[in-house]
Amino acid sequence: MDNSSPETISPGHFELGRRGEELAAAYLQQAGYQIVASNFTVPVGRNRNDALISVEIDLVAYDGPVLSFIEVKTRASDWFAAPAANVGLRKQRQIMRAARAYRRIFGLTSNPYRYDVLSIVIPEQSMNDPQIELLRNFWSEEKFRKRRLLE
Repeated sequence: MDNSSPETISPGHFELGRRGEELAAAYLQQAGYQIVASNFTVPVGRNRNDALISVEIDLVAYDGPVLSFIEVKTRASDWFAAPAANVGLRKQRQIMRAARAYRRIFGLTSNPYRYDVLSIVIPEQSMNDPQIELLRNFWSEEKFRKRRLLE
């Protein structure tokens, strides 16, 4: 098996991600967020092969009255790119679909909400000195709405 395939993820990678999510929760609580869910997973549809697609939202929290859907990206280095660079359009669409389901399930469709990204870099040589950056309102649904030409 080719070890570079996306399906092959090292145990260290899982550990880094788990550590990042723990740091993210602690950081957000210290910043005044009230965490209401972690690793919220919901089915959002089916792919071309009719396989069920589920999407996970890393953290759901209130920042005051605003419900925030937070994607946590943790890396050992930002040498190649910042962790937030890995939250592309496809991932944003998936999170929006899951957030829509979350809001519908809990009757929060009229509440204010936003999408945040928490970027964490945990250098291997100094596991106790992470760099954490909260990117509030990283994207909005506006950019995904189909543009209509006024005629």
